[in-house]
Formats: sequence, C-alpha cells, structure tokens
Amino acid sequence: MRRIFSVTPIHVDQEELDRRRRRYDELAPAGITVELVDAGPSAPTQLASADDLRASEKAVAAAFATAEGYDFRMPDCVLDPGVPAGDRGMLQVVVERLVADGHRVAAVTRNQVIADELTRKVREYGCGDAFLGVAVLDLELSAVADGARWNAAMRSALEDLSARGATAVINGCSAVDVEHTEGGPLVVDPVADALRLLAGQA
Repeated sequence: MRRIFSVTPIHVDQEELDRRRRRYDELAPAGITVELVDAGPSAPTQLASADDLRASEKAVAAAFATAEGYDFRMPDCVLDPGVPAGDRGMLQVVVERLVADGHRVAAVTRNQVIADELTRKVREYGCGDAFLGVAVLDLELSAVADGARWNAAMRSALEDLSARGATAVINGCSAVDVEHTEGGPLVVDPVADALRLLAGQA
C-alpha cells in the first residue's frame, strides 16, 4: 500500500474538507491511500492574488515539513504549491505524461491569477512548447463545489481550446468533478490522473 499525504492549498471548513476527502477516496486506485489535511488558518481562503499564492505555498510547505512515513507528498492543488525538493506535484506528473504521449495541452482555470501561475509552472517543468494556454472561466470560489456550474462553463471553453489545436485540457482545479465529454479534446482530471500515474510507480 502506497500512502500519499496531501494538503489543501487554502483554508477550508470541515464540510469542504470532508467533500474533498470523499473525492480522493472515490478516485484512489487500488494500492493507494490519501490522507488530506487542511492547510490551516495561516493559509488564504482563496487564490485570488499573488499574495494568496505566496501564503498558500508557505502554509503547504510547513505542513509537508512535519509529514513523515509517506511515499508521496502531493498538494491538493493543480498549482503544486510547497512541493518538497525531489518530489513532484500533480500538475508536473500529469503534464509531463500528456506531453510524452504527444498531446498538445491546454487548461481551464477559475481566474486569471491561477491561470498565470499554472502557465508559469508548466514552463518551469519544461513543457511550454506543447502548451497552448489557459481559458479563464471567471468563476467564484463557490463554483468549485458546484460541479454542474463549473462543467457548464468549461464546455464552452473546450470549443475554443480545441480550435487552438489542444488535444488535452487540464481542469485547473483539483477539487472539481469533471464531466468527460464525447468528441473534442481529452478532459483531464488532474487528481484522477496523478493518482493513477503514482499508483503505477508502486
């Protein structure tokens, strides 16, 4: 059994933490267990500014610094905040595999701040040449827990990204249940794919 320690990128209430934990339980393949904890009150309550990103990075890194006995440490965030040296977050694991498989990759995010950081990370991972950009959905934080609303916004964005040449689109929020549509680019749930790929390393 491989154990993953995960930390939310923002401070969430117990109801939202439980929802995210159930999501991991449902998506984790055989041989993988995920322990998800809240980043705590020092973390921002949403990612809406550069200061929020820095605070998130610091809070997640602090939580990881005390986690021992786990096979992987992976933030519950597609932006890979606070990933310890030598480890890989879900975005890195997923985008590297998509590029290796020959995909032209794009993404959707809730806001422009997240879009800019995701783009920066993809380039940092050496995958910029295969990355076609991000469609910003302009959604409030409440949409993260509202799958129907998120997926409705994403469907229209997929048409534009497909027209740009994208063959795979990363859903830029790890806490959203995405719908896999027929036709068009592959819609990538970063949590599901990262867990599957990490399970393959067992």
